[in-house]
Amino acid sequence: MIAVILAGGKGLRLWPESRQKRPKQLCKFIGTKSMLDETIDRLLEAGSHRIVIITNEELVLPIKELLEQRADNDLIEVLSEPQGKNTAPAVGLALARYLGENPDEVLGIFPADHHVLDRKAFAFSLKKAMQAARNNHLATIGISPSRAETGYGYIEKTKWEVAGLPDVYEVDSFCEKPDLTTANSYLDSGRHMWNAGIYVGKASILIDEFRKYLPSIYEKMMLGFDKYVSSYEELPNISLDYGIAEKSDRMAVVPADFGWSDLGSWNALAELHQADENMNICCGQDVIVMDSSNCLIKQTEKSIVLFGVDNLLVVETDDVIFVSRRDRSQDVRQIVDALQAQNRDDLL
Repeated sequence: MIAVILAGGKGLRLWPESRQKRPKQLCKFIGTKSMLDETIDRLLEAGSHRIVIITNEELVLPIKELLEQRADNDLIEVLSEPQGKNTAPAVGLALARYLGENPDEVLGIFPADHHVLDRKAFAFSLKKAMQAARNNHLATIGISPSRAETGYGYIEKTKWEVAGLPDVYEVDSFCEKPDLTTANSYLDSGRHMWNAGIYVGKASILIDEFRKYLPSIYEKMMLGFDKYVSSYEELPNISLDYGIAEKSDRMAVVPADFGWSDLGSWNALAELHQADENMNICCGQDVIVMDSSNCLIKQTEKSIVLFGVDNLLVVETDDVIFVSRRDRSQDVRQIVDALQAQNRDDLL
């Protein structure tokens, strides 16, 4: 399998750790490795023989510098989008790059910035998705929901297994981010899973799906890589989910549970750490918390001491100390917008 990693995102809700020149996928939120490094590691462990990273021009240099530290960097290629055009044109870039090679080669499409706790379970789920792909399905991995989540899209499965593969089902529908009542009904149904944005299919099947559903991208793709890149500005801004997956009659879903998180906000990071007896989450080696509760602290270099406070988010970086109500963590994007309006590029 060729693993295509989409690494052009910004992760604005994780400011000030995630910045323009060091976005979420290059940050170290868990352990000592960047999220991109962790993604590469688990995909190689799961059987990928080649890695293609698709990013934007601003991130090519920092990503290549990161890859230079890896002994396996000869297996990894970096492709740059001329401009951000969402996930469908980005996948088209990879397909154009390998056009004319083995049409039965399986390609997997993966976000660069998701956390996986259980790599063996991830590899097992990916193996089933690859089996479905070899049977000419476009497979996705659905995450078994642990709560009624309104921030994720959902995949609804049918009761019908595909290609005689156990626990691989036909997709009934893709669902938008629901309200809480609908999310609770999804949780109770047993048929709905979180959409993790992972897709696995043969190169020939992916190309044919572009031909049927996104012909304007397909036509440019078939001209070859260089002409595809030069015509990038003409391509539609559309996601692979909306452009192909929601329309395709080849979709299959593998229900999975491997400790997945998209780390979409600071509170999502808290779910991956053990809280103390007062529900404080301390990420760092030098944090002292006294008479405080329900706080989340991300410490890097400076000592952080909390005393007599509740419901705080505290993030320390080399140039910013950010303090907010923890229940406002989903609103961090507003700060980024305000900094942009003030031309505070030094903080972005």
